[in-house]
Amino acid sequence: MAERRLSVATHWGSFVAVVDSGRLVRIEPRGDDPAPSPIGPGMVTAADDRARVLRPAVRKGWLNGEPRFRDSARGSDVFVEVSWDDAIALVSDELSRVRAQHGHSAVFGGSYGWASAGAFHNAQGQLHRFLALGGGYTDSRNTYSTAALEVLLPHVIGGHPWSYQSRMPMWDEIAENCELVVAFGGLALKNSQINPGGLARHQTQNLQRQCRDAGVQFVNVSPLRSDTDGFLDAQWLPVVPNTDTALMLGIAHTMLVNGWHDEDFLRRCCVGFDRFASYLVGESDGIPKDAAWAAEITGVSRDTITGLAHRLTTQRSLIMVNYAVQRADHGEQPIWMSVVLAAMTGSMGRPGGGWGAGYATMDATGVAPGRHSVATVPKVPNPVPDFIPVARIADTLLHPGRTIDYDGRRLTLPELRLVYWCGGNPFHHHQDLHRLTRAWQTPDTVVVHEAWWNTHAKFADIVLPVATSLERDDFAAGFSDPHLVAMPKVREPEGESRTDHQIFAALASRLGYGQEFTQSRSEAEWVRHLYEQTRSEVGENSALPNFDEFWRSSTTELPALGGPFPGSFAALRSDPQRFPLATPSGRIEIFSEEIDSFGYEDCAGHPTWCEPVEWLHAALADRFPLHLISNQPASRLHSQYDNGGRSLESKIRGREPAMLNPVDAASRGIENGMVVRVYNDRGSCLAGAVLSDDVMPGVVQLSTGAWWDPAQPGLSGTLDRHGNPNSLTADRPCSRLSQGPSALSALVDVELYSDPLPEVLAFAPPTLER
Repeated sequence: MAERRLSVATHWGSFVAVVDSGRLVRIEPRGDDPAPSPIGPGMVTAADDRARVLRPAVRKGWLNGEPRFRDSARGSDVFVEVSWDDAIALVSDELSRVRAQHGHSAVFGGSYGWASAGAFHNAQGQLHRFLALGGGYTDSRNTYSTAALEVLLPHVIGGHPWSYQSRMPMWDEIAENCELVVAFGGLALKNSQINPGGLARHQTQNLQRQCRDAGVQFVNVSPLRSDTDGFLDAQWLPVVPNTDTALMLGIAHTMLVNGWHDEDFLRRCCVGFDRFASYLVGESDGIPKDAAWAAEITGVSRDTITGLAHRLTTQRSLIMVNYAVQRADHGEQPIWMSVVLAAMTGSMGRPGGGWGAGYATMDATGVAPGRHSVATVPKVPNPVPDFIPVARIADTLLHPGRTIDYDGRRLTLPELRLVYWCGGNPFHHHQDLHRLTRAWQTPDTVVVHEAWWNTHAKFADIVLPVATSLERDDFAAGFSDPHLVAMPKVREPEGESRTDHQIFAALASRLGYGQEFTQSRSEAEWVRHLYEQTRSEVGENSALPNFDEFWRSSTTELPALGGPFPGSFAALRSDPQRFPLATPSGRIEIFSEEIDSFGYEDCAGHPTWCEPVEWLHAALADRFPLHLISNQPASRLHSQYDNGGRSLESKIRGREPAMLNPVDAASRGIENGMVVRVYNDRGSCLAGAVLSDDVMPGVVQLSTGAWWDPAQPGLSGTLDRHGNPNSLTADRPCSRLSQGPSALSALVDVELYSDPLPEVLAFAPPTLER
């Protein structure tokens, strides 16, 4: 049989799968992608590796033991493989029992995670539809990536939490009009490999090059020089981690006292600058936030701060802020302060200038302001009003009934008896995995859909094997990417794997609402229906081909969206009365009366400098003198395909790489390639040392996503053999406003690991019985 070449779409781009006699041979980049991700080809080795979940499996202690509540064997038990009929009966009966005995809110279906690309096989969409039709579930709100930003920005600039994506300058506009970009948190191209839902072609790298070729100057404010690519020739300002707000305040003070700020824009288009200025000059607390004050905190010199303030106000400038800076103690403050700083520069609302967030974090950010909506699985209203902030899952499991603050509300944490997770991995996303281990023992039952025996599956009670995106038909529609990409099945599902939809259809049928869930459509009919619905909603003049033509050609393009978009800063500058923002004042809220009324001591009514709990100037640094930067990996998406070829190639002696400055390494007797132990009071993990001047002294960088591999599964505090930084991070909300994660506020130390190296078992399945 001749080789077949089939379209593949993923969060890290579109590819071509080469299949011979039903066997996946390789995955190649598309010829029209100028910067294809190396993650794609590495998917081949994981497609049928030993970590695949081949049959439904049930934890032996759960299957045989009573009572099931607070069973401490999760994470260390053997599993019993069962038939699909038995698995469906166990899950449906347990759902019915929990709902009857404890109510619908006892079922947690937040199920945070990226899952895989695909408009129909969207794991969260399928799960939420299934649970809502069954009576409802407790949901989660916001994301681990941007919780502080999502809660804060509607108060400050108005609109939907993600509306800023269409209101900030695009890269082509920056190249044409901007002179200076100051990027807090950098512009790491490794992150732009990714685009939620997929993308046809990576464009960020070429667009950044166009900006540099046009003469745009870049400043990288980050502990990592590698947070900008070398071709940008960026000025690197190594800043003490978590002090971006203090640096911005020092710049703003310099602008104010020299009269360089844009008084007209601040007066007409903003509210509260007078109250903020009082804080800035020290009238309210006796501490002027001047350049010398900021230099002492941030490690950036006073002259550099003064010079940057002058450049920002004399050139067309753009303040960029990356998502990483808000995943920290008081994470709302650098986001809020970046908006204020941009409003002061004189470039806000002018072409190519002002403010923007998340550039290079996803490929489509700054490439296109949006796209037409694409049809997805119909949502069903959730009858249960309860929700939790996404990063408070461990708190909820450990302390049901406790009340917490959230965005001006008081929330009571529900008692969760059944956790149903589909398309995510909390043992990657969540902080302080040892605390999560303790919390994970509390519910009666944990049900997981998984393709591989990762940590999450090993900590479940019932594991249902799911087909990967290579093993089903769908089409991809990425965030702000105008392309639709066909996703035909490339290989048959491994073992007895089923799609999420097939599993939920079987469960719904046994629970009495199967036809309501499927609407009497097969999966193939659903995929065709959603595409044709999209085609109809876009309009007959869009020139979108019919489904069969699209499936043959593999890619089509939606028509471009035209502006202006709601909340335009240019429109606000031109006439704030005619074009108000969706804030209480209709203007940018430098001081927010609403936030101030909440009375949160950790998030006042305007941006402030609040010392992090853990940072290099804290007393704790005497014991743990290195700041841990747990950023996004270059070799995978979060924990996805850590077992793929690209991620495996990046390991050092089987462990995740940890980057240290040579000065810090030398004082500890550490050389390149040595295995080290990274540790603090919360936990420890092994990693492979990489020495580089790209990381400033006093900082160690260890990317997220290595599958957690505790030496004693189920025991809190045990050594992680593989290198997951969330063994070390704190499960502490960044503030009472957003309750977002503060992963990047963590202190550690590093030492040479001299004991015999333990075997890495992250990719080994548990003991299985039949």
